[in-house]
Amino acid sequence: MKLKITPHLWFDTQAKEAAEFYVSVFPNSKIINITTLHDTPSGDCDVISFELTGQPFMAISAGPLFKFNEAISFIVDCKTQKEIDYYWEKLSAVPEAEQCGWLKDQYGLSWQIVPSDLAEIMQTKDQEKLARLTQAFLKMKKFDIETLKRAAG
Repeated sequence: MKLKITPHLWFDTQAKEAAEFYVSVFPNSKIINITTLHDTPSGDCDVISFELTGQPFMAISAGPLFKFNEAISFIVDCKTQKEIDYYWEKLSAVPEAEQCGWLKDQYGLSWQIVPSDLAEIMQTKDQEKLARLTQAFLKMKKFDIETLKRAAG
């Protein structure tokens, strides 16, 4: 049996709105099911099952008890600068939260919009190359692939 892990996101009241937004941003994504639970401790709440590019997610609108923070983020691996620019434009809603490829969306969820090959580039044993790369990306909000390649060069 293959183990499946599904992220579950807790929203105050916007779970359905957020799920609909996310499936509009990511290709090959869809809402699977929406169920409304009545008479819960936080009143009526929506439970939404959805997929983003084949990855299952669950979301619930269950009141203001919990908030997202930067300790949890979702990484979006982008092959091109065009993809980075697209996801950055669609998802970034809190400019003061932008740093090193991280952004925060309109619902407070953190995302990392990164070049697909960044992890591989960072595995170098060349400490000078790694230092140049690190200094380059620490200055960035949104990653610029060409600048990172020049720094790693």
